[in-house]
Amino acid sequence: MLFNSWLFLLFFALSFFAYVATSRKLVVQNLVLLVASYVFYGWWNWKFLGLIALSTLIDYVAGLRIEDAKDAKNKRRWVMVSCVSNLGILGMFKYFDFFLGSLGQLLTTMGLEAAMPSLSWVLPVGISFYTFQSMSYSIDVYRGHTPACRSPLEFAVYVSFFPQLVAGPIERSKRFLPQVASPRQITAAGLESGLMLVLWGLFKKVVVADNAALIADAMLGSPGEHMGAELWLGALAFTIQIYGDFSGYSDIARGLAKAMGFELMVNFKLPYFATSPSDFWRRWHVSLSSWLRDYLYISLGGNRSGRLATYRNLMLTMVLGGLWHGAAWNFVLWGTYHGALLVGWRVARHLPGPRLPQGKAWADLLRMTIMFPLTVFGWVLFRIRSVDDLSAFIDGAFTSTEVDVSMTMAVLGFIWLPVLLMQLAQLLWDDLLVAMRLPLLLRGALYGLLIAGCVAFATGETIEFIYYQF
Repeated sequence: MLFNSWLFLLFFALSFFAYVATSRKLVVQNLVLLVASYVFYGWWNWKFLGLIALSTLIDYVAGLRIEDAKDAKNKRRWVMVSCVSNLGILGMFKYFDFFLGSLGQLLTTMGLEAAMPSLSWVLPVGISFYTFQSMSYSIDVYRGHTPACRSPLEFAVYVSFFPQLVAGPIERSKRFLPQVASPRQITAAGLESGLMLVLWGLFKKVVVADNAALIADAMLGSPGEHMGAELWLGALAFTIQIYGDFSGYSDIARGLAKAMGFELMVNFKLPYFATSPSDFWRRWHVSLSSWLRDYLYISLGGNRSGRLATYRNLMLTMVLGGLWHGAAWNFVLWGTYHGALLVGWRVARHLPGPRLPQGKAWADLLRMTIMFPLTVFGWVLFRIRSVDDLSAFIDGAFTSTEVDVSMTMAVLGFIWLPVLLMQLAQLLWDDLLVAMRLPLLLRGALYGLLIAGCVAFATGETIEFIYYQF
């Protein structure tokens, strides 16, 4: 059931009606949310409902046992039960075939015959998101950052809340569980700001991402057939596609939650205005990057043991963060690349020589100009699926051609311009909901334009969000 489908519109309308109708009884309202969330998830494949229920049960029990444990040993035992169970489920479904297949290829390359077993299991949609969200709760209880949830219903809603279940943001229990446990207020302001986010997210997905995908797929799907400017245009198109697609999903998720009285964390903070690799990860997929920082990087030692240890921890965190995205070597390479950028940027800061001043607009613009091409090339690593295709891209990208790409550039510029104008306004006013500052009539006109744009410039087919596969 895709956000950008008529079926979801009907589903949400029915769920919202039931949600509002039960607003006087919190337990019943939360039960409506849970049923709606399980219907939404089961629509993909009902067989995987058992997995999300299992993760929920394990971490609910683990949280209680951790809080009630009399000694540190039992606390550690139960947090390990949570981590091993969640990572074990994720590993079996997502990584088992990948690692054994890679081992088989390595042995074959060494001249050894290897017949590796294969599970060939279908990857449950959203499993990377809800396992991380559920597992972080147990860790937070262990660390004393949040109390254990005593209500199995409230905890089940926390794990399965349907607006953010499939592709985040990855919520923290300290922030989201109190919202589940408390009565929510549905207000006119919440409904309108939610509507704005939903329409803006749909526009970024249907108009921007899906049309940019036509260019990206044509150029990067077979990089050996293109050269020079064509390949860089394909890389730029994918840069636009993945931002419109993923941030569009996050906006829709936030908007649906706002309409129901919830506040989800902001997952994107104008990432293409980043001035450094670390700034990029403070702006892109914030819920994952902060999760990796808090539960992996800091657990490895963070920056507490000197520069070399810090560089090691950064690299490990980013490599594993790349692998989180998918069981393929291009994601590992993408994570390694971003780890190298983070390390390289830190090393450069300690080198002697002149420094760009802080707080100057021109200096920040220069930093953005350096950072953006580095980000674009990173997306090439993310998008291309084989070593041969990557080699073809690198060989062809720096080869001059006489191919006219002006029309394709014009199309790409046309679909990106509304996003760029909105982002400039968001940056200048330091407000991601800057459109809500407009007078009522202008806001109404904007809503109409967004709807008209989705109708007029849709590609004609309902395309799945990229991050559904993770």
